Amino acid sequence: QLQLMESGGGTVQAGGSLNLSCTASLTISNMAWYRQAPGQPRELVAITDRSSSRVFADSVKGRFTVSRDNAKNTIYLQMTSLKPEDTAVYYCKGGLYGMDFWGKGTLVTVSS
Repeated sequence: QLQLMESGGGTVQAGGSLNLSCTASLTISNMAWYRQAPGQPRELVAITDRSSSRVFADSVKGRFTVSRDNAKNTIYLQMTSLKPEDTAVYYCKGGLYGMDFWGKGTLVTVSS
């Protein structure tokens, strides 16, 4: 069974930066970052496979960067110029044999 472990969340002031990591227990291709703010639906932030990565959410383009290290089965989300509206639980998702697996999430809180 695929397991995903996120890390790197925390509390930061507006304008600050945080780097999130997600490590998969198996070698997989498709991985993604989602986030869910309080009272809001889960939102796709970025997607990546073994050869390409793309930030998907318009609200974070130009501020967030997604990357991966295939040798470590790890993807990263570099977040800069953080805003209070970026406050959310950030989740990692991986696909394996047609099924989606989720990490437990890491909380990012941006204070104004």
